[in-house]
Amino acid sequence: MASTRLLCMFRAKATGSTKTLARAGCRVCFRRNVCSSPSRLQSCMSAWVIDQYGTNGVLRHTEEITIPTISSPSEVMIKVHAASLNPLDISMRAGYGAKLLKLRRDPLTVMDNDGEFPLILGRDVSGVVVDCGAEVTHFAPGDEVWAAVPPWKQGSLAEFVTLTEYEVSHKPKLLSHTEAASIPYVANTALSALVNAGGLCRDSSSNKRVLITGGSGGVGTFSVQLLKAWGAHVTVTCSQNAEGLVRGLGADEVVDYTAGDVADQLEIMDKFDVIIDCVGGDTEQWAMDLLKPWSGAKYVTLVTPLLLNTDSMGLMDGTLKAVFTLQSKVIQNIISSGVFYRWGFYAPDGPALDEVSRLVDAGKILPVVEAQFRFTQVPQAFQKLEQGHARGKTVVRVADEDDRQAEELLQNSHTENAESEQEVQETAKQN
Repeated sequence: MASTRLLCMFRAKATGSTKTLARAGCRVCFRRNVCSSPSRLQSCMSAWVIDQYGTNGVLRHTEEITIPTISSPSEVMIKVHAASLNPLDISMRAGYGAKLLKLRRDPLTVMDNDGEFPLILGRDVSGVVVDCGAEVTHFAPGDEVWAAVPPWKQGSLAEFVTLTEYEVSHKPKLLSHTEAASIPYVANTALSALVNAGGLCRDSSSNKRVLITGGSGGVGTFSVQLLKAWGAHVTVTCSQNAEGLVRGLGADEVVDYTAGDVADQLEIMDKFDVIIDCVGGDTEQWAMDLLKPWSGAKYVTLVTPLLLNTDSMGLMDGTLKAVFTLQSKVIQNIISSGVFYRWGFYAPDGPALDEVSRLVDAGKILPVVEAQFRFTQVPQAFQKLEQGHARGKTVVRVADEDDRQAEELLQNSHTENAESEQEVQETAKQN
C-alpha cells in the first residue's frame, strides 16, 4: 500500500484549478477554493503560541494568527479536531533544538534571534482535510486524516495546520479524533527506532526478544502493541502501578524499576536481540551487557545529545561533537561485543501511518489516552505532562461541537460543487 501510494504521488500532475481524484474505483471532481477552506470565512485563527522560550507561563492564547494556506502543490490543509502533547513539546517550549530547527525552517533567519516566533507547539493532529494542492492525489476535502507534524513546522495547537501529502494518512475508521490524535507521533518515532535503527519488521520479529525501557509512556505503549502484532517477545521496565497497563497491551514480562536495581532484575533473564531505550541517562551503561553478543543485537536510544549539543555549542561544533560521540560508541561496542549501537529519531512518514491505521482497524493496536483537556486548557495539559510518569498520552480537544457542525456543512458544500462540476462537464460533452 505504501509503495503504491508513493508511486502515485510521484506520478501526480497538476491540472489547474480543477483536478480529478481517482480513489477506490470512482472518479471525484472538485474545484479548489482556498478562500472557502476554513469552517468560516476568516483570515485569522485561534491558536496557542509562545513568543519566547521558557516555562508554562510563556504559553499564550491568541485569535490573531494568520490561517496557513496552500503554498505547495503537494500540501493539504487540515481542520484540527484534536491534538496531543509529547515530551518534545515541553522541551521545545524551553528552547530545545532551537538552533537546528530554526535552520531547518528557514536558513535565512538562522541569525535572527526571534525569527521563529510566534511558535505553535503540538506534534499530533487528527482532523479533516479542507483544501488540497493541485498535485495531491491521495486526499480530498472532507477526508478524515491523522498525522505527526514535523518539529520544524507550525504545530497542531491551532484551528488549522498545513502539511505535505507525504506526512498525512487516512485516520483509522474505528477511532474518534480524540483517540486518533494520541498515536501518530509515537507511531512514527517507534517505527523509526524499531525498523530503521533496530532492523525489525513484520517478517523478521517472530520470537525476537525485545526490551523497552520506560515502556508505559506513549512510545513504549505503542511499541509493545506493534511488536506483539509482529510476534516478538516483549519485556518492559516501568513502575509497579503501570504494570497492569503494559501487561494489558501484551507485554510478556514486566520489570518494576522501583522494586530494586533494574539491571540486577534483568540480568537473570535471557539476553535480548534489541533494546529500545526511552529513558536515557545511565541506561546504556548497564543495558549493553543485556544484549546477545556477536549475534547482530542492537541497542537503540531515543535520548540523543544532538540537539542539546547544537543548542549549547552552536550548529557546527555541536553537530561535530554529536557525530564524534556516536562514532566512538559504535566502534567501542562493535569491537567489545559485536553489538550495534544506534540513535533513533522521529521521522514524519504518512505511508507508514497507513499501515498503522490498518493495524488499528484490525484491533491489533489500541489508543492509550491518559488525560483529555479542552482547547482552553492547554496550559493545564502541559502541567499534566510535566508531572512525568506518563500512562499513555495527553490529548487536547481543539474543535468544539459548533465547529464540527460547520465542518459537515463544508463537506456537503464540496460534494455539491463536485456534482455540479460533473454535470457541467457532461453537458459540455453532449453539446
